[in-house]
Amino acid sequence: MRRTILYFIIASVFACNRVNEQKINTEGKKVFRYNESAGISFLDPAYATRFEDCWAMSQLYNGLVQFDEQLNVVPCIAKHWEINNDQTEYTFYLRNDVYFHDHKIFESGKGRKVTAQDFVNSFFRITDPEIASPGSYIFQNVDYSPRSKNKGFVAINDTILKIYLKQPQHQFLEQLSLPFCYVIPIEIADYYGSDFSSNPVGTGPFKFKTWKKDVKLIMVKNENYFEKDNTGNSLPYIDAISISFIRDKHMEYKEFLKGKFEFMSGLDDSYRDMLLNNDGTLKSNYKEQIRLLRTPWLKTDYLGILIDEEKEIVQNSPLKNKLIRRAINYSINRRELVNLLRNGIGEPAEYGFIPVGMPGFKYTRVEGFSYNIEKAKTLIFETGLKKEDLPEITLVTTTEYKNLCEYLKQNIDEIGLKCKIEVVVPSVQKQMVSSYAANFFRKSWTADYPDAINFLQLFYSKNFSPNGPNYTHYKNPLYDAYFEEALKEKEEDKRYLLYHKMEELLLEDAPVVPLFYDEAIKFVQHYVDGLEINAMNQLNLKKVRIVK
Repeated sequence: MRRTILYFIIASVFACNRVNEQKINTEGKKVFRYNESAGISFLDPAYATRFEDCWAMSQLYNGLVQFDEQLNVVPCIAKHWEINNDQTEYTFYLRNDVYFHDHKIFESGKGRKVTAQDFVNSFFRITDPEIASPGSYIFQNVDYSPRSKNKGFVAINDTILKIYLKQPQHQFLEQLSLPFCYVIPIEIADYYGSDFSSNPVGTGPFKFKTWKKDVKLIMVKNENYFEKDNTGNSLPYIDAISISFIRDKHMEYKEFLKGKFEFMSGLDDSYRDMLLNNDGTLKSNYKEQIRLLRTPWLKTDYLGILIDEEKEIVQNSPLKNKLIRRAINYSINRRELVNLLRNGIGEPAEYGFIPVGMPGFKYTRVEGFSYNIEKAKTLIFETGLKKEDLPEITLVTTTEYKNLCEYLKQNIDEIGLKCKIEVVVPSVQKQMVSSYAANFFRKSWTADYPDAINFLQLFYSKNFSPNGPNYTHYKNPLYDAYFEEALKEKEEDKRYLLYHKMEELLLEDAPVVPLFYDEAIKFVQHYVDGLEINAMNQLNLKKVRIVK
């Protein structure tokens, strides 16, 4: 009976979705449809932490600057900018033709023009303790001294914005491209309060239309959008975006093959072998229907190890021993993992924690851990512990990564350690990691912006979880000193040297087991033109065409 009811609910949702799509299509609209199996939680830039949310927000909002496909910082609402010699004063010159999406509280009926004061208001909102935005860290270095008229952010006039910093902040421009820094109309945020996320108003190429949680999100073309293509045509080209929320990845795959979605992102065990050959290429029988886009992604999948001996779960664990942690690193056959479990998608993480595709990777890379069973067993022997004296270790993961972790367990068992897998739902795993109920866990980290400091911050002692991303509670005074020096260093070569030194310390202390550097992968219908892919795995739909 439960299965019958569940089938009826799913069928009803699909029927509802199809009715909505048909209504749009019968109006002669070009609609870009995709599925977001993880759902969407927020459409308020103040809470732009989830990858899925950021994809949707990037259609609704803009910031001062943005990334191009080569991850260069280029103008957006800011036409150009100036930075003083000591890199503590930024002056942005704004466009004069950018409007917020129309709303009933605007008087013009066209939306309200964006001014420098809107950025001041948006940035102060991010730093407001009552908002509690995770993006407030971007502005921790803002100078509120008399030098900046005690404001930090200053609107000189409608089109000139100044930001004052206490000291140089490497990659500050890149950080300003993050969704946290999108501009919003503060009067509408105040009007809706906590409901602004469900009633978003921005400046982006698409406007919010409707959002039924766990069913569908629809955005429509912004007819007054300010950006144009190279030949002067107004963007965007398509009329609407429709996002569905089917949780079952295999069902998403089947709907994609039926032409119900314009693209499908990522790799899942349920359809991996159906679409891809063993070498990661698209199977020949699909080449006339779909295209495969893939590129290195600034994302590292890893096993984290809590090493804080003040935590009870660590005190009796063999993982508190550095030799054991290094042995596990040598036990993992990363190349076989990528080939067998991922059809060649990704790169074995044998060069430290910073992923392939990161600017400066060739300078920061180290000779990391590669598969070496004999070396792993030697390290176990050097601990002086007998096999029967080694307590069992538990690797906590989620259903999506169960097969991967079963493979890792086989590797670990081979060197004499006893490992078991505990599979929980993502929310439970997150809670277990943050509350120190797990000291061995599978996780991944994705770059917010293209700089290695994104990944190295996971091991800075002032970033201890649950208030920061240092889930392993790794603490090394020399590492911290290098990290703090790198934050201030202006010269690229010197910064890369510091990154390299930090990687070497991580290899020695082994608080983490890097597994593979991921790839961004998109399956795209043949009639979709202009969908690009970059190492940040962004979703840019303003230049996409549907040609059918």
